[in-house]
Amino acid sequence: MNLLKVALAQISPVWLNLEKTKEKIKSFIAEAGDQQCELIVFGEGLLPGYPFWLSLTHSTELNSTVQKEIYAHYVRNSIQIEAGDLNDICEIAKDNGTAIYLGIIERAQNRGGHSLYCSLVYIDQGGEIKSVHRKLQPTYEERLAWAPGDGYGLQVHRLKQFTVGGLNCWENWMPLVRSTLYGLGENLHIAVWPGSERNTADITRFIARESRSYVISVSGLMKVPDFPEDTPHLQEILRRAPDVLADGGSCIAGPDGEWIIDPVVEKEGLIIATINAHRVLEERQNFDVVGHYSRPDVTKLVVNRERQSTLTFEDVQLEALDHKESPDFP
Repeated sequence: MNLLKVALAQISPVWLNLEKTKEKIKSFIAEAGDQQCELIVFGEGLLPGYPFWLSLTHSTELNSTVQKEIYAHYVRNSIQIEAGDLNDICEIAKDNGTAIYLGIIERAQNRGGHSLYCSLVYIDQGGEIKSVHRKLQPTYEERLAWAPGDGYGLQVHRLKQFTVGGLNCWENWMPLVRSTLYGLGENLHIAVWPGSERNTADITRFIARESRSYVISVSGLMKVPDFPEDTPHLQEILRRAPDVLADGGSCIAGPDGEWIIDPVVEKEGLIIATINAHRVLEERQNFDVVGHYSRPDVTKLVVNRERQSTLTFEDVQLEALDHKESPDFP
């Protein structure tokens, strides 16, 4: 029970193509299952892809036809969890007995169904969605495509002897957000990124050393050939696109802050390792950031985990006069 076999899926999407990217993701889940991996992690917003067009086109231009049409394409290819868009991925997770952290672009029904959220979904080994964390603060130009999330998804999950939690990209730089997961008992931290070694090389080891936990950073890949030909305004996007937009950098650091797997660059596929929960106990002996080395009498964190919405209904339920005559009455 101390050992956990993990797979880091460093792959590119079929950019902004929901169905084809799902098929690619499912193939890697099956491959991880064949290798008896108990957890597989995918990069930030991989399904259906990171909004790379924002830095390559005039994304701040108001009422731009280009921006509107690309965004509409993005919305059409986003995930509606309530509509069952992840059911097939849940099913393959169950079939393979593999838990999943998957970065998606979520079209949130409880926020009207038209705004997008960068969300990190945890699916357990039984194929059930256990948490959906919407990125609290989109970074810089991401705010032109993604809405800010809330604290509802700041959850952790038991996986054998590990307590696993996850954050999106620069959320990992937010000390109070990290501390929330630490306080929930996290000892395996998942950090997902769009894909850059410059993001993962320092913060991965820092979080591991701060928390005395394992840290798995998983990034995506993106090259010019990964843009499908049916992408709206493709030539405008490619006109300024570098050959490599995301080079990966997926890696694992141990609870002593040392590398277990150094950042892997420009290589697509599964990166597999086995980690041992006993190492966490060893490193917590001299430092435990929310345990024996904390002072809650001096500093304490308050967290709002309410799912935010613009609507709160206070409907009055009518009572059935005769329940025997209305057996289906709620």
